[in-house]
Amino acid sequence: MFNKILIANRGEIACRVIKTARRLGIKTVAVYSDADAGARHVRLADEAVHIGPAAARESYLVIDKIIAAAKQTGAEAIHPGYGFLSENEAFCHACDAAGIVFIGPPVSAIRAMGSKSEAKKLMEQAGVPLTPGYHGDNQDAGFLNVQADAIGYPVLIKAAAGGGGKGMRLVEKSEDFLDALASCKREAASSFGDDHVLVEKYLTRPRHIEIQVFGDTFGNVVYLFERDCSVQRRHQKVLEEAPAPGMTPERRAAMGKAAVDAAKAVGYVGAGTVEFIANQDGTFYFMEMNTRLQVEHPVTEMITGLDLVEWQLRVASGEPLPLAQEQLAINGHALEARIYAEDPAKGFLPSTGKLVHLSPPDENLHVRVDTGVEEGDEISPFYDPMIAKLIVWDVNRDRALARMLQALAEYRVVGVANNIEFLSRLTACPAFANADLDTGLIEREKDYLFPEQREPAREAWLAVALAELLRERAHAGGEARRHPEPDSPWHQRDGWRVNAAPSRRLIFRLGDVEKSLLVTHRGSAYEVEFDGSASRVAGTLNPRGLLRGEFDGLRTTATVIVAGERRHLFGQGRAWQFAAVDPLHHSGEGGGAEGGLLAPMPGKVIALVAAEGATVEKGAPLLILEAMKMEHTITAPAAGTVKAFRFAVGDQVGDGAELVEFEVAA
Repeated sequence: MFNKILIANRGEIACRVIKTARRLGIKTVAVYSDADAGARHVRLADEAVHIGPAAARESYLVIDKIIAAAKQTGAEAIHPGYGFLSENEAFCHACDAAGIVFIGPPVSAIRAMGSKSEAKKLMEQAGVPLTPGYHGDNQDAGFLNVQADAIGYPVLIKAAAGGGGKGMRLVEKSEDFLDALASCKREAASSFGDDHVLVEKYLTRPRHIEIQVFGDTFGNVVYLFERDCSVQRRHQKVLEEAPAPGMTPERRAAMGKAAVDAAKAVGYVGAGTVEFIANQDGTFYFMEMNTRLQVEHPVTEMITGLDLVEWQLRVASGEPLPLAQEQLAINGHALEARIYAEDPAKGFLPSTGKLVHLSPPDENLHVRVDTGVEEGDEISPFYDPMIAKLIVWDVNRDRALARMLQALAEYRVVGVANNIEFLSRLTACPAFANADLDTGLIEREKDYLFPEQREPAREAWLAVALAELLRERAHAGGEARRHPEPDSPWHQRDGWRVNAAPSRRLIFRLGDVEKSLLVTHRGSAYEVEFDGSASRVAGTLNPRGLLRGEFDGLRTTATVIVAGERRHLFGQGRAWQFAAVDPLHHSGEGGGAEGGLLAPMPGKVIALVAAEGATVEKGAPLLILEAMKMEHTITAPAAGTVKAFRFAVGDQVGDGAELVEFEVAA
């Protein structure tokens, strides 16, 4: 076994590898960019080496810097994690040349599976079922359009060197093909340095099922069962589970055999995943092989009781596979939800900022949280905006679903937009709960998953008001204790009046709704009046915002976190962002960017779609912004005229920057 390894990655996966290495007594070396100088993986590792600026292309993707860091620290092996250089043939070769063990497959396997088109040729020779499509080298746009027409729409354009949902476009009709191809090639070139694409038939209501495989240097290959990753948005996985619902033993064996055949065809060693697209009738086709550990590997670990990172380390150090196929078994059901800093209501746009408050559910036999951040850390615009992976396990799927709903209800994030409420709705969605799965589930169930925002119950307003009052009382108490006369009535701040019940107003806003609450002090309790009725409220508030309140005799628990003027309320599995309104403050006129379109996040302008002076309809694309390795199209908010662009192609823009001067039609 190794004495020291370097982890050529960051965030959650780096922390995950460190956890296993520490358990095995292996020293770890982290690498970090300028943006990650204080990151959790750096804090956890035994040593850390700075490798460059924030941009990944100048740090985490620079092979020479990674190799130099390994040599400098005496690391015997490098774990690439996932993403970045994990499936990079040149990186694997550089490790070999430097005499450093690459904890992954051999160069030949990465080369064979690195191109989707070449991989499909190999799989055809190995007898693995393939999806109809064009996987050749001719990249002429007109030729590819003709191939798509011959395959029959809808088709999927996919980056040959792609992964993670990037460089992928669904095309419904021939006239849309060329624009989609150009966009796909731009994204592929930006993300992978290769704009080569393939075109495949897009199956109606397909499921995405993948098989975890593992090989060793002795020629042994096993499969550790399947994961269902059908629930996706923008071709990126959102919820994963194992085993796949409705999977029969016969179909599992057939898919397992196909996956093992695929791995053996390329002499595979280490952890890998063979991804299949499956019809509702049970037929399945090879999509690709990821020659690395998958993001969703924890669900496999939960149902098998194994540590796949430990297996990686043992196999890479020359040991045989710890178990044979007949020794592997499935126990229970596991689900994984990816907690992201993104706004589902705004097309899942990534969110950046400081994690002002971060409180995950407690970990135990049933709940696991894999994360690369802690409270106070920043979600930066330079990398994937994942906050954590929430994994749950129980004896069957129904109980695992209940565990997931409970764990999501306990998750508290303040400081960035996040998808926790969306994940709760997704888990509770009847289609998902009943395992009516396909890759279009989110779009198919959008009315359920994206409901109109409704005003919260009366208790929510009361909870925010009570927390505000209790926080003021605690602050006053703290101030009094620092005074020479702490018991002076002037420090009580309880609104005491001579011959009158003390009262005051609190004003809160939620979206477009603003309420003025009349508060009257009643000893240790308060009377809060609004919407024509009064309620008696009392309770306690701890320093972490945990509120135990009593509203007209009803006792409940919630969490209220203050961030500037915002009051973040968590309760009953929901979250709301109230704003505390200062009645003495009057905002100035014209503070908005009326007539302009603002950048939803930091990014780079990569295309101006409309022309200056052009008259466009509502929803027409105006420009394309690249942020966090994804393209985001800025569209016209209404019918009108494009007066001017504020930035040129290639310009970097900040969050909230005015991009377009736009005049709405009269």
